[in-house]
Amino acid sequence: MALRLLAEVSPQDLLVALAELHSHVLGYVKSMALKCAVDLGIPDAMHRRGGAATLTDIATDAAVHPAKVADLRRLMELLSTTGMFTVTNGEGTGADDSGAVVCKLTTACRFLVGSLNLSPMVPFLVSPPVVSFFFSMCDWLRSEPAVAGSLFEQARGCSQWEMASSDATLNRILNDSMVADSKLFLEVIILDKGRVFRGLSSLVDVGGGHGAATQVIATAFPRIKCTVLDLPHVIGQDVTGDGNVNFVAGNMFESIPPENAVLLKNILHDWGDEDCIKILQRCKEAIPARNAGGKVIIIDMVIGSAQGNRKIGEMEASQNMFMMCINGMERREDEWRKIFSDGGFSDDYKIMPVLGPYSVIEIYP
Repeated sequence: MALRLLAEVSPQDLLVALAELHSHVLGYVKSMALKCAVDLGIPDAMHRRGGAATLTDIATDAAVHPAKVADLRRLMELLSTTGMFTVTNGEGTGADDSGAVVCKLTTACRFLVGSLNLSPMVPFLVSPPVVSFFFSMCDWLRSEPAVAGSLFEQARGCSQWEMASSDATLNRILNDSMVADSKLFLEVIILDKGRVFRGLSSLVDVGGGHGAATQVIATAFPRIKCTVLDLPHVIGQDVTGDGNVNFVAGNMFESIPPENAVLLKNILHDWGDEDCIKILQRCKEAIPARNAGGKVIIIDMVIGSAQGNRKIGEMEASQNMFMMCINGMERREDEWRKIFSDGGFSDDYKIMPVLGPYSVIEIYP
C-alpha cells in the first residue's frame, strides 16, 4: 500500500499530506503555546508598546528568564506560523540577537487585547478540566446514552455546571470566558444590528452572569430596564443592581422574569433540543404577545456559512464538536426552525448574520 501511494502521488502532494497529518497530531501544541503567551501577558505587553516589540522587550515585560529568551523565540515563531504574531529579523543580525527580532500583533491577535477582548476564553478552553475530557471521547462514543451522560460527565463524574458550582476557580474562568465572548459580540451587534433593541421597555438577560455584558446594552439603551437571571452560585451574594441592571437568582428551566423581551446569549447551544424547547417555552411565558412587542433575541451560531472557506468551516465544526462534549450543539437554520416551532414560536423569525455564522436571531410568539 505504501509503495502504491508513493507511485500514485507526487512528492509535493505527499509533503502537503504529511504536513496536514502532523498539524493534527500536534495541534494541541498550538493551543498550549497560545495559552502560555496569554498567561505571560505577551499580547497585552505588545499592545502597550504600540503593537510591536523586540524579543528582548517582550522577555523583559513577561519576566522570562534571560537564559530562556531563545525558547521564547521558538514560542513566538510557532505562533507566527499560526497567524497570531509576525516575527521578523533585522538585516545582518545573528540568530541569537534577540534585540533585533521584532514581533508584531496580527489582526487575529488583536482579539486578545484592549478593553473588549477574548483573552479570558483561553484559560477556560485550554484548562485541564476542559481539555482532559477529550481523552474519554472513544469510550463515550461506545457507551449507551443513558449510561454515559455527556462526555464531560463521563470524564469528570459531574456536569460542567455542577463542577463550576463547587469549584470557585473553574466558575470564575468559565464566567470570565462567557462575559468576554458576550461583550465583544454585543458591541458588534449594537453597532451593526442595534435596531433589535430599539423600542424595548424591558429586557431579561437569561444566563447573564455578573451583568457585564448586559451593562453594554444598558449603557447604549438607558431607557431599557435590564434584568439578569442566573443561578444563585453564579450571581453570588456580592452582586447587586446599580439602578441600570437588576439581578434575579433563579433557574431558566423553572421560570423567567416577565419582561418585554428575553435575551439568550450563547445559551441554547449549551443544551440539546429537548432542553432548548423547555427554555423557549419558559421564554414564551415571560413575554407579551407579538403585537405588544414581545420577542426573544438569540445570539448564537447558525452553521452553514462557510461556503467553501476552509477556516470558517473548521471553526464551525470545531465549535460544534466542543459543544457535543457537554451535550450541546451548534445548529443549522433548519435545526433552529424546528426548536422554535416546538417551543411554540412563529415560523416568521429573522436571522441576521453579524460575523459569518455568528448571528442575531429574533423569534416571536
